[in-house]
Amino acid sequence: MSNIEKLIATKNFTSEHHRGLVGLIFVGNWIVSKHQQFFKQYDITMQQYNILRILRGQHPRAANINTLKERMLDKMSDVSRLVERLRKSDLVERKSCEVDRRAVDVKITAKGLQLLKTIDGEIEKLDDCLKSSLNDKEVVQLNKLLDKVLNAY
Repeated sequence: MSNIEKLIATKNFTSEHHRGLVGLIFVGNWIVSKHQQFFKQYDITMQQYNILRILRGQHPRAANINTLKERMLDKMSDVSRLVERLRKSDLVERKSCEVDRRAVDVKITAKGLQLLKTIDGEIEKLDDCLKSSLNDKEVVQLNKLLDKVLNAY
């Protein structure tokens, strides 16, 4: 019996492809859970962290809401709501775009940059789940396989 079969207490996979898909979903959810636990200590979510990283990459330029939506890892995120929560925590500032008054420009604040600097010093802990189980060659193979799956869509 494989680990995935033990963890979800089933042997009822219709094929190895089905088993692989269930395994990906299970591992993906497990990794998300680890990330949620990690970011809780900084009082932000994974999605808020993603926005802060995007804004740091744009810094000192602003980004608009559509740019953030396009670059988010979680495409289902309500970016406007996430930005508002970050604004209330003084991690970002938002203002009407000078070129298009309907658009909103978002910039990371010094406090937001400092938070990311703090997280940068600890973020490697999240890599441990791959580092402790896969060697360098296996990680390269994993990345190629994931790219292959993504390229099919």
